[in-house]
Amino acid sequence: MGAVRPPRASARLGLMVPAACLTCATHGAYAQSPQDINPLYGTIQRVETPLMAKPSNGPVVPKFEHPDALFEDPMGLGSWLRHRGIAVLLSNTNEFAGAITKPTPGFMNYRQGSSNAGQFSTVVHLNWEKLVGLKGFATHTVFTSRYGTTANRMLGDWLGHASEIYGGGGNVVVHLVMAYGEENLYGGRLAIAGGRMTESADFSASNLFCNFQNNSMCGRPKSFTDNPYVAAYPAGEWGFRMRGRPTRYTYVQTGVYFAENGIYQNAQHRTGFKFNGANIKGQIAPVELGWEPSFGPRKALPGHYKIGAQLISAPTADNFYDTRDRPYAATRKSAMQHDKTWNAWLEADQKIYAPPKGGSDAGTTLMSGFVYNNKRTALREWEFYVGAINRGYIPGRPYDAINVIVSYTKIAPGVSATDAIFLQEGRARFLPNHATGIQSYATIVEANYQYRLLRGAFLSPDCEVYVNPNGQKNLRTGVFMGINAKVQIF
Repeated sequence: MGAVRPPRASARLGLMVPAACLTCATHGAYAQSPQDINPLYGTIQRVETPLMAKPSNGPVVPKFEHPDALFEDPMGLGSWLRHRGIAVLLSNTNEFAGAITKPTPGFMNYRQGSSNAGQFSTVVHLNWEKLVGLKGFATHTVFTSRYGTTANRMLGDWLGHASEIYGGGGNVVVHLVMAYGEENLYGGRLAIAGGRMTESADFSASNLFCNFQNNSMCGRPKSFTDNPYVAAYPAGEWGFRMRGRPTRYTYVQTGVYFAENGIYQNAQHRTGFKFNGANIKGQIAPVELGWEPSFGPRKALPGHYKIGAQLISAPTADNFYDTRDRPYAATRKSAMQHDKTWNAWLEADQKIYAPPKGGSDAGTTLMSGFVYNNKRTALREWEFYVGAINRGYIPGRPYDAINVIVSYTKIAPGVSATDAIFLQEGRARFLPNHATGIQSYATIVEANYQYRLLRGAFLSPDCEVYVNPNGQKNLRTGVFMGINAKVQIF
């Protein structure tokens, strides 16, 4: 729960820029940004924070996140709980998007329309060192309740939601996302965690991604979770992760996650409380190395650089061949199943300018990344993104930010070839991935303006441009205008 502290600010307002975007983002804790309200903010922040200059040699529980809230410290309850090792955070996010362009004619299910999607999230952190004396041990639990739908499907796109908050929440009052314990040893040099975990909160993770609303970026680059077994919010799997920090500004982490079938589907995971292993099909083993320097005379230019890969040992269908190495679209046989597949990523963000008199959030930060998947099993062969966030440049609005980003997704060649066979044979209704044409590549451009409405509340008018929706050249470019509202309740 929020405590009384100097106001932190920053939010989003949409900017109409249907031109190419560069992505940028900011670091620092002087002013709250909308991404602070992300339920996984604290988990990701533990990845992004270098060691203290002089860490202790014993167990330690990292400080829990403490964003500003509408109700800072109701009746002193928040302070009373935190003093005893308990932190409870409640937030709400709503994302509205409406198409200002008409859909491609000739498809009876496409239409011009709008939608709203949202969620309530509850985060519970427990410091067991304070509660019962277990030094260095804490537990982290995240619940969500989602509602609404997303507008991009009205124009035929299924690759990147215009409202990223849509989907996977089970359509129930309470959906369990994560519940895990973490032990920090040697002053934070070694962190060991296990339980129900969301892999993308630790690997290929950044709190900068949710400066944006479209699903190709917010949460993580969508291509990282192209495989159906890789867990991204609000999905969780049984997992174990170890992170070591050999030096102050470097880390290496690895883990094992148990690949569960249907983690985004209601049949198995509507509530998230199904803990049996009946639907476990294999394992996911990621590894990531990171460098997190701070440049400049005031160390005011932080950066994050990471490279990683993962092996997925679970049955995954080939996107072109059948069991006899022939095109399954032509033979009408079942697709070949691969016992193993993989993907890799290279990502970076760097603040390049910090105003001498601005807060630690003010300035310009650039970010970019590349995700590559096994082209035989993936829908998206690779994704590249680049963008920029400029905070604190508007007089009288020191914490506002102008954000722009562009992502380019290349569809795997086997998917394109399969689409072509189905179309040549007049069997368009059998196209995979909800396609209505040959999928090749897609580009999404987004721009917004972050605006702090009041303590704990943010509004972000937003513009998204979808070039080749669903990766299809036969679909018109779609333009969406919307607004993102985030509220940290307590």
